Amino acid sequence: MAVKLRLRRIGKKKQPVYKVVAADSRAPRDGKFLESIGLYNPLTNPHTLDIKEERALYWLNAGAQPTDTVKSLLRQKGIILKRELARKGLSEDKIKTELENWEKMQEAKANSAASKKRKSKKATSKEQVVPEEKVEKENIVDSTAEVKGAASEGNAAEKE
Repeated sequence: MAVKLRLRRIGKKKQPVYKVVAADSRAPRDGKFLESIGLYNPLTNPHTLDIKEERALYWLNAGAQPTDTVKSLLRQKGIILKRELARKGLSEDKIKTELENWEKMQEAKANSAASKKRKSKKATSKEQVVPEEKVEKENIVDSTAEVKGAASEGNAAEKE
C-alpha cells in the first residue's frame, strides 16, 4: 500500500482548514485516512501549522511520500531538515544545535522581510501624498485659466 502525507480539507465553504494526514494514495482527498498528524489553517495571518513531529518522522521513515504542499509545510517546520540530519548519522546534540541555528536564521529572515515591508509602505505612502498635492495645484491653475478664458469670452461677447 502506497502511503502519502497530504492535506484533508475540513471547514466551511470559503473557509478552508486542512488536516495533515497519512492516507492510502488511492483514497479520495477527503476520504479514509490512516492517521491525522497535524492541522493547517491558511486563513490566519501568519498561517497556523501544528504537526506532531514524531509521527511525521515515523511516516516519512516508513516510506510515506509527502505531497508538494505538505513537503513545503514540513520544510517550514524544520521536520525535513531534522530527518536529513538524522539520515547523515549526526548525534542528537548536533542535530539539536543545527535546528537551533536554523530557527535563528528563519527568525532573522522574517524580521528583515517585515522591516523591508514597513519601509516600502512608508516610501509608497510618501510618494502618493506628493503627487496629490501637485495634482491639486495643477487643478487650481487649470480652473483659474478656465475662469479667465470664460471672462475673456464674455468680454468679447459684450463688445459685439
